[in-house]
Formats: sequence, C-alpha cells, structure tokens
Amino acid sequence: MSFDHRAFRDTLGCFATGVCIASATGADGRPVGLTVNSFTSVSLDPPLVLFCLDNRSESLSAFLEAPGFALSILSAEQQALSNTFARAPHATRWDGVAAVTGQGGAPLIQGALAVLDCTRHAIHEGGDHTILVGRVRGFANQPGAPLLYYRGGYAALNDGRG
Repeated sequence: MSFDHRAFRDTLGCFATGVCIASATGADGRPVGLTVNSFTSVSLDPPLVLFCLDNRSESLSAFLEAPGFALSILSAEQQALSNTFARAPHATRWDGVAAVTGQGGAPLIQGALAVLDCTRHAIHEGGDHTILVGRVRGFANQPGAPLLYYRGGYAALNDGRG
C-alpha cells in the first residue's frame, strides 16, 4: 500500500493557520525571509516558539547559522507581502519592505499584527523539515485581523474581532 502524500497534505490543510514571515540576518549581513504557516507557541516559561523550514529551502543555512530569528505575524492586509516572501526571488524579497532591526539583528516587519524577536534555543530534525525553536526576548502586537491560510488558500476571520 502506498502513502497518498497529496491526500495527506489536503487533510493537513483542514487546519486553519495564521501566516508569518520568518526572518534572520545571513552571514553576509543581508536579511533573509520567507513565508511560513508552521508556527506555534511551545512554552510560556521559558517563552518558546517554533517554526518549521523545508530542508530544501535556500534560506535554511542562513537560519542555521544565525544566532536568532524573528517572526512577523501578518495582518489580513498583508497578503501581497505573504505572496512576495513565498514566491519572489530571494534577492528582491526585501525591496520596499518597511522593517526594523530586532535586538538580535533579525528584521521585524512594520505593520505586522505581531512580532517576536527570538534567540535560537534548539534545532531538531523533523523528516523533510528542520524545526527551529526560539526563545522570545522581545515581542509586540497591535489590533487588527490576521491573515489566515486554509485548504490551500487565504481565508478571512469573519467574527468581527479584527
């Protein structure tokens, strides 16, 4: 019996997620970033979060070498930014993006619903992905509606909390 990877992916897509930009500063001093939805909190004490990065990602080595990373949780108005960091060439992803530098040097996207500035806490193998765990050293949030991803596409929160 063979495993149906497409059906498995479709099943996982039933879990609605938020959308983040994971960012770090590469060894060359240039920012790297990509769209992720495999983000979760791990612990409140100590404050830990994680995200997963495909082992084939061009950005993987930069995240593994950096002392920390940042996560910018996108608002519903930032769908275009999500698309840019998912599809645009790495060299042009930061063009025109308003960002500030976090304590550890990773860029935090201005206008994001929330930002988390993290030091690297642990790295784990996770099949075809690498799991990066960060200890949160700084964070901020603002009112607004989140950018959501559901069943392979963007979705909206329709409960009036935005």
